[in-house]
Amino acid sequence: MHRTALTARFACALVAGACLLGACAAPGSTPTPAPPVTAGSAGPTPPPGFSSLVASRGASVVDIATLRVGRDENPQDIELEIAPERDFADRLAWPLPASARISQIRDLASGVIIRDDGLILTSAHVVTNIDEVQVRLDDGRRFTARVVGVDRRTDVGLLKIDATALPVAVIGDSSTLGPGDWVAAISSPFGFERSVTAGVVSAIDRVMGGAGEIPFIQTDVAINPGSSGSPLFNSRGEVVGINSMIYSGSGGYMGLSFAVPINLSMRIADELQAHGTVRRSYLGAEFQEMTPALAQSFGLPAATGALVVRVEAGSPAEAAGLAQGDAVLALDRKPLARFIDLPRQITQRPPGSRLRLEVWREGAARILQATLTAQPASAATTFAAAPAEWKDGLGLSLADISPAQRLQLRMESGLMVREAEGLARSEGIRAGDVVVALNTTRLYRADDFRRALGRVPAGNTVALLVMRDQRLAYVAIRLPASRRGRS
Repeated sequence: MHRTALTARFACALVAGACLLGACAAPGSTPTPAPPVTAGSAGPTPPPGFSSLVASRGASVVDIATLRVGRDENPQDIELEIAPERDFADRLAWPLPASARISQIRDLASGVIIRDDGLILTSAHVVTNIDEVQVRLDDGRRFTARVVGVDRRTDVGLLKIDATALPVAVIGDSSTLGPGDWVAAISSPFGFERSVTAGVVSAIDRVMGGAGEIPFIQTDVAINPGSSGSPLFNSRGEVVGINSMIYSGSGGYMGLSFAVPINLSMRIADELQAHGTVRRSYLGAEFQEMTPALAQSFGLPAATGALVVRVEAGSPAEAAGLAQGDAVLALDRKPLARFIDLPRQITQRPPGSRLRLEVWREGAARILQATLTAQPASAATTFAAAPAEWKDGLGLSLADISPAQRLQLRMESGLMVREAEGLARSEGIRAGDVVVALNTTRLYRADDFRRALGRVPAGNTVALLVMRDQRLAYVAIRLPASRRGRS
């Protein structure tokens, strides 16, 4: 596995720079999609024309201009043209020198009218922490908008303007989309109003770093800064997504764009309209995908279900007996084909709901019962390096972590990675990571790692639970035929 594979597992890192679509960056071009060839036809079928879509649905798309006033930001606050390896939800803004003192920041974006009395759906990063929002309609009228609510976790924002009898978008069903379906966007990239771009759905249910809850629709529709919050239409003119993010090394379009499914966006919009915020259910566990290598490490017959990487103290998950290293195979007797199905179903259930979890632990299946609660506020932690290191045949130089540092991490165990080379580096582990456990064995000292590793036969696969930027992920490493540790 390439060394960037581990980065993709962590919810705060995207390798090439996943940029949310503010109002800047280098312009991109629209690729011409290759027409499909249908069985039994004399030639390729031409792609659908979107001129009727633009004529009938374009009036429901709005331009959004935001203003942020009176904030002198320090270098840490400057939002760069390319998102760094941290929270992908950091909005793209005009690139500025690190020393710049900002008194006004103006940005452009897009939105779509979902109710004829002025309710507008857009991206949360467009309207978060702003002082003024102006909305321009297709007929040229301008209104000052009120922010009804934002949800940064799903990047959904909701605006309201004082207007009536507005043209409303037709909302589709994003669950019917599949790879290869034709889609189009109407937006204002770089302020160029009513720009239409088209392409196909590249993938569905694409889980990106920083958005474990969002099953993105990936397309090759050309999207650029200024297009945030714009609608993604299917070939029938129905809105099936809200364009949110591009994946880019330059800040401009490079063939990868991502939209929040409209089914999720509308559900969040309903919550924002009703309560001004999103009330989520809380289990208190974090999950990752079960790969074939990890399944072998935990003795699972097949790579299915959701692998537990963290259980919060005092959470419903802990009360139910869920443990780190468990594999959740089924929820309420329904098998989990993909790990994302579990957190998605949890968020769709109200607090107080009871769950029946079928769990695989240490070679045997067991049944756990959990009751969801309302999600509490979470706090971030920091940590520093520690002394006393040990090296092993995997290429890891490990150091003990003091009790005070474990307290900062809110973890009972862990070893600091001082160096990573060889097998460990090839799997994406790097200096500064914390190795929390080997399979289900907690690691408190370097000797614990040495003993646990010594019990694994040469050539077998082990799963290391690694923490980076307060995020946990299991990393599978196949042991060499012979290995040697050294102090």
